[in-house]
Amino acid sequence: MPDSPLRSLEASPAYLPIAPARFVPDIIDDVRDGLLSKPRTLPPKYFYDKRGSLLFAKICDTPEYYPTRTEEQLLKQYSDDIIRQVKPDEILELGSGTSRKTRRLFEACERNGHTCNYAPFDVCAPMLEMTAEELHADYRWLTVTPMLGDYYAGLENLPAHPGRRLFLFIGSTIGNFTPAEAGLFLKDLQKRMRSGDFLLLGIDRVKDKEVLNAAYNDKQGITADFNLNLLQVLNRELNADFDTSGFRHHAGFDENNSRIEMRLVSTRQQTVELGRIEESIVFGRGDDILTELSHKFTFTGAEALLTDCGYSIIRHYQPENRYFSLLLSQYLEN
Repeated sequence: MPDSPLRSLEASPAYLPIAPARFVPDIIDDVRDGLLSKPRTLPPKYFYDKRGSLLFAKICDTPEYYPTRTEEQLLKQYSDDIIRQVKPDEILELGSGTSRKTRRLFEACERNGHTCNYAPFDVCAPMLEMTAEELHADYRWLTVTPMLGDYYAGLENLPAHPGRRLFLFIGSTIGNFTPAEAGLFLKDLQKRMRSGDFLLLGIDRVKDKEVLNAAYNDKQGITADFNLNLLQVLNRELNADFDTSGFRHHAGFDENNSRIEMRLVSTRQQTVELGRIEESIVFGRGDDILTELSHKFTFTGAEALLTDCGYSIIRHYQPENRYFSLLLSQYLEN
């Protein structure tokens, strides 16, 4: 074990392991609590193994999935304004994935003669490795410090930075939290911010339910594969025997709660063995597992989410169709 906290991956990039700040259930805990009794649920973090992360990247290119292209267009349109306003010394992205949309900010840095560091924070080490290599090749001026960890585990152990940070939490991931959880998360994040730091938050907006439903039920079936891949994760991690052909993907908009609910629905009577924990689950036809919630916000609801947590909104970017919001906010100590 080297003395440095930076641990080498298989290739040249390195990652900084971020220890959890509090107890967070592992997959065994979540399966015991979420699958062994009804209603059955699993947190969406288990979607993002290497295959799941690549499938999500493909979802972002489907015609139906407007959030990625809408948010990316907003970043393309307003990235210069963001960089000129913030002038970050470091961009720290939570749940960075492939950092695809973040490239718009790097391009704006180049146009404005600004340099900064980039700290992608993600739970998937292979994705961090691949992304760091690609960014290093494409932006030779950019110092990339990948951080491996789970932001669900709390943010208290994020390293401090002496300069101004721009925190990114884009991709409408905030919608995966319940409203109460979202508020707690934003307050937790604020504790890691210095006065004057900025947050750029991507939030999906309420719109026609047909548009919403189509976004989570693409005709190519990639979202279905992404959802079903969760069963393969369980098979691998728990020595389980889920048969993916015995489940179907279902996603629909719940107007009462203003959210998409994504589920895996059993298509037949079946028993699944979880070898690693010596348990079994009996599914009847139509029994389901709730795998993701994605809350949608109004314009005022999006702003209130931030202001109620003590952030000052600097800019609220939205397209003409009002499908999405990018909110640039700042934390200033009283």
